[in-house]
Amino acid sequence: MPQDAYTLRYVAAALKEKLADGKISKINMPEKDELSLIIYTRSGSVKLEICSSAKNNRISLGKSDKPNPAVAPNFCMLLRKHLQNACITDIRQVAFERIVAIELDTFSEFSNGHMTLYCEIMGKYSNIILVEKGIILGALKQTTLEENAKRVLFSGVKYTLPPPQGKADPTSLEALRAIFGGRTGDERFICDNVEGIAYSTAVEICSYYGGDVTAEQVFEYVNSDDISPCVTYSEKGEPNDFKARSVLKNVKKFDDILDAQREYYDYVYIKRTFEDAKRKLSTALHGAVKKAEKRLAQINAKLLECEAADEIRLKGELITANIYRLEKGMAGFEADDYYSEQPKKIRIELDRQLTPSQNAQKYFKRYAKMKRTVEALTAQRAETEEKLDYLLSIDAHICAAECIFDLKETEGELVAADLLKKPAEKRKKTDEAAPLREYETGGFTVYVGRNNAQNDRLLKALSPDDLWLHVNRFHSSHAGIIANGRDVPDEVILKAAEICAFYSEARERDKVTVDYTKKKFVKKPPKSNPGFVIYTDYTNIIVSPDAHRELAKN
Repeated sequence: MPQDAYTLRYVAAALKEKLADGKISKINMPEKDELSLIIYTRSGSVKLEICSSAKNNRISLGKSDKPNPAVAPNFCMLLRKHLQNACITDIRQVAFERIVAIELDTFSEFSNGHMTLYCEIMGKYSNIILVEKGIILGALKQTTLEENAKRVLFSGVKYTLPPPQGKADPTSLEALRAIFGGRTGDERFICDNVEGIAYSTAVEICSYYGGDVTAEQVFEYVNSDDISPCVTYSEKGEPNDFKARSVLKNVKKFDDILDAQREYYDYVYIKRTFEDAKRKLSTALHGAVKKAEKRLAQINAKLLECEAADEIRLKGELITANIYRLEKGMAGFEADDYYSEQPKKIRIELDRQLTPSQNAQKYFKRYAKMKRTVEALTAQRAETEEKLDYLLSIDAHICAAECIFDLKETEGELVAADLLKKPAEKRKKTDEAAPLREYETGGFTVYVGRNNAQNDRLLKALSPDDLWLHVNRFHSSHAGIIANGRDVPDEVILKAAEICAFYSEARERDKVTVDYTKKKFVKKPPKSNPGFVIYTDYTNIIVSPDAHRELAKN
């Protein structure tokens, strides 16, 4: 991301035009390294986001609603103390640094004067610092003399700019000429020797002029007001950057650089939120899966031990059959195994302390115990296998999730299964369930569930003669074709089956078998796990997984 001094220059100018004379209404910190200011302006209320994270550091306008912590951090409380109802008098870039200064007239019971909020957008060194009369009142990331002797950031010390890096100032043609020395330079030379220019911006400069550039060309590019804000896209069609100007073709242009910046970072926030939610659910689920697999392995090991139960019973019967020739104190004896197809000798160990009759009873008791163990473990194995299958079905839905809506009810499913703690905050009453995936093909509507809860809901919504689809022998979303009394054409079934196969754990296979039948032949057993059904009278079709996004209606 080109959050360099070049791009920040245009961002600061646009923010000044947008927020000048604005009044700070609310101050929040939704994340430990992000500050959110609600500002009343002439054109309405806007949200200013200042992020000091190493990856997404920025100062931008935002629109995404982010939850705030129950207890505000200390830095947030400090800003509320001094900047509540403060008026923005100016927003400017400091020299050609990656620093934006927000000048404020404060009106509160604690302060009545002028303060500056410095927003340092400098990668992992990003910071937010409140200064009054050159003295630091507070910093989001404080340092000490021991940590950094060159630049100290804590309350009560004088605010100083970061030390110079010895690079040429691109706003000075003389400085650029001195560093270029009459030669041309490539992207790496510009990035390494010109102040405030990120490598991506250097690439744009060279691309704009068609190759290595001169000092005059760099000066012209950097100091030009001729910009065309845009968001650039990857080959997959995903936003991967925002820029003040670009020679790339795969871009979406905007009239305002703030709009381009906001669209990109809103996408970043949505993507990050989705990935964090997916990671959280996967971590909780995989722990439960490992636990179930371990339990199943223990049960199978014990059942393997109990496979000798019939041999134990046989030894007890042979002791009884040969009791006339046994005496107390014997360590063992050999008996003829009359039960085998070909009679053979079998060695039977005895307890010297027990009588022959007691030894026989010992074997019979051991056999009875093994038999009870087998009965109990067989039931436990069936229960554990059912639980593991259910957990793997949830995992298949998490892996197939593409947006936060796909995970919305899965979290509740994990909470209900005691795999996640119930969220502390209460959901809003207006928080409705995510809609089913919906498609339109050949005049028929196709619905596909996003998770087990939706699979159950889809089944209830189908009429008896509607078609129901599921991938054979794999966990998958349920799909339904609304027939409305009509015969469903083969091409509609084919596309619905391809979509169903795509949202399954077999999506990476070249060919997948999908079963389909009328809904009246699909039953959900009482008290069964979410998403579990049994079905009969089905036909199957072999398809290649395909999302068919061109048919999607949501």
